[in-house]
Amino acid sequence: MKLYIETERLLLREWTPNDLPTFIKMNQDPEVMEFFPKILDSKESIDFYQRICKEFDKVKYGLFAVERKSDHKFIGYTGLHKADFPANFTPCIEIGWRLIKDVWNQGYATEAAKACLQYGFINLNIKEIYSFTAAINKRSERVMQKIGLQKIGEFDHPNIISENRLCRHVLYKSSFSEK
Repeated sequence: MKLYIETERLLLREWTPNDLPTFIKMNQDPEVMEFFPKILDSKESIDFYQRICKEFDKVKYGLFAVERKSDHKFIGYTGLHKADFPANFTPCIEIGWRLIKDVWNQGYATEAAKACLQYGFINLNIKEIYSFTAAINKRSERVMQKIGLQKIGEFDHPNIISENRLCRHVLYKSSFSEK
């Protein structure tokens, strides 16, 4: 298993099949998935896992599995992903995260995301990294602010119908020159 990033409390590593049960459960948790269009069933989570692994094979980065050092428990993912839906800022590299509810409010998302930003800028030579979420998702927006991203606007996500409460998104960005 390849380790990409190590922080004080976390290992950001390649995925293993052992991560799947927790990943599936996380994607079926209504609180975790509150600001996503839908809860994922088991097959959708397995398909998502396979897409993550393929992205690593293709571009050598992606959404890292996050493991807590203290007990070696898989707690979710944080990482970089190419967003290519139609928008005035795409294609772009996006930073994102999703963690199991049991570890919320302990600073893990911020710790992992800060490390991913640095990894993207320094190790991968990425010049700009974006992040976006539904405008009502204040928890994720706060993480964006804590890791030093700057709000550059809002947009309606083209893959979400305009009547949906999740359609309006906030858009944040960081550039290597700012670091």
